[in-house]
Amino acid sequence: MAKRIQFSQHGGPEVLQWVDFAITDPAANEVQVENKAIGINYIDTYIRSGLYPTPGMPSGLGTEAAGVVTKVGSAVSVLKPGDRVVYAQSALGAYSEVHNVDAERVALLPDAISFEQGAASFLKGLTVHYLLRQTYEVQPDETFLFHAAAGGVGLIACQWAKALGAHLIGTVGSAEKATLAKNAGAWATINYREENIAQRLSELTDGKKVRVVYDSVGKDTWEASLDCLQRRGLMVSFGNASGPVTGVNLGILSQKGSLYVTRPTLFGYVTNRAELELASSELFSLIASGAIKVDVPEQQKFALADAQKAHITLESRATYGSSLLIP
Repeated sequence: MAKRIQFSQHGGPEVLQWVDFAITDPAANEVQVENKAIGINYIDTYIRSGLYPTPGMPSGLGTEAAGVVTKVGSAVSVLKPGDRVVYAQSALGAYSEVHNVDAERVALLPDAISFEQGAASFLKGLTVHYLLRQTYEVQPDETFLFHAAAGGVGLIACQWAKALGAHLIGTVGSAEKATLAKNAGAWATINYREENIAQRLSELTDGKKVRVVYDSVGKDTWEASLDCLQRRGLMVSFGNASGPVTGVNLGILSQKGSLYVTRPTLFGYVTNRAELELASSELFSLIASGAIKVDVPEQQKFALADAQKAHITLESRATYGSSLLIP
């Protein structure tokens, strides 16, 4: 037996339950991982609330953690017991002391990177990789807009942009978060609580605007994001922190300059081990070199049993960077 977090109905953080569960052996293509640190991501709140569907109830939660392989399935040859690993695309259930994961979704974690660094950076880092390197390949000296720049994904994006020699303009909700983003490598910030996003971006770019906007906020920033784009620019909508974008009139894209829109997900970019290794190797090299630093504040490390408290804190917008559950 082991412990995990599960939920039997959709709702607020109060639906999360701390329960015993029976550990099963990994299937032929799976490995069993004893989790040492578990990543908390905003998508977890979408699944808990019902915004994103779950396969059945009761359901586990979470898809990202780092730990040690304890067992391997009969068809697994690339991993072995004792390996330090990290994963970010597992079936729901990573909020657990032990989790069986498809071996295709598991990457070896270099010794230079701690379990906490791995769990805090893997999903977010893979996300930044596909956004900045694949959805739209940001070039040196290019200026672009990235919403929620002091969030977990945002702070990695600030550092990655700096490593690329690009100019990230980040939206933030406070002066403190502006400082965090700038310290991480943001070229400039816009406080959306005090400034008009599109107007301020136009000032920062001498009226030229930007070729690409990365928006994980959703409903509240949709119009402003479109107004920040150059003619034939690309709107990358990759999250719904303020609620989903719905009822879109495609005519608005022509009115604002023959714009493009995409709604990418990590699962559309990392579909096999080769793609996982390509993305993770670039991420790990940046972390190992110090170009990307992943430091989780002590107040954002929660015991696994305190997942309710972790979700309340996350949804209060009081966090910055990454948060973790520790078994």
